[in-house]
Amino acid sequence: MPVQLIFQLMSVSVPRIAIAMNRKGPACGFGRPKAWLFFSKSELDCFEGRKVVFSFLGRSHVLNQQAISIDSVDEADQLRVNIYKLLARLLREPPDAPLLSILTQMTGDDSELGQAISDLSKAASETGLAASRDEYDVLFIGLGRGILTPFGSYYLTGFMHEKPLARLRDDMRPLGIARSDDVKDPEDHVAALMEMMAGLIEGSFGAAQSVTVQKSFFDRHVGSWTPHFFKDLEACPSARFFRPVGRIGRLFMAIEQGAFEM
Repeated sequence: MPVQLIFQLMSVSVPRIAIAMNRKGPACGFGRPKAWLFFSKSELDCFEGRKVVFSFLGRSHVLNQQAISIDSVDEADQLRVNIYKLLARLLREPPDAPLLSILTQMTGDDSELGQAISDLSKAASETGLAASRDEYDVLFIGLGRGILTPFGSYYLTGFMHEKPLARLRDDMRPLGIARSDDVKDPEDHVAALMEMMAGLIEGSFGAAQSVTVQKSFFDRHVGSWTPHFFKDLEACPSARFFRPVGRIGRLFMAIEQGAFEM
């Protein structure tokens, strides 16, 4: 039974994130070379006053095998993009009031992922803005370091700025992806990787990439550690608002891995 996610996309605060277009010319229709890859201002203008319904096809969904344009992403791939972007926004910086408002309007069915989505909606309804922001700080920032360190190099080697980050940068370059100049976090932050996967699927960095390219990038930089991160987030005693975020991420990474193996 498909999961139904309902977002009321109005008045969303769009943060500057780590990924930028690494080429000249317009970026996703913004008319400038750097892009904000969560819901852009132009996307919000299109969605204003409407509800957008996404249906999730689960493990059986078929990944688009062709390079596709951003305007012709099929339904299954568009949902993948939306979930990647949702995870990216949740993990990039503390929640704000418009985001919490959106989350309260999400609904899920009785599947595992649907229940996790419903749990996140409930958590957004029950957790105040200050409490959710404090929780983000405790989990990911802290005094010097949060409880969890959401970077690939750390998860794979125990240290920051190690070979996994260098390999990621090497793979980003030919795909036209680069870090924004004003972003200090390394590119292997979990939120940045979620944004990159969304961009590869929908073509935010130029041409949308084939499933072969998506799979290679996922296996090398996402599937190698983010399932462990999301599992740790779900199990963290200090996570209340973010516990269902961990569960959504864990389940979605498993779905992506299963689909890539088909």
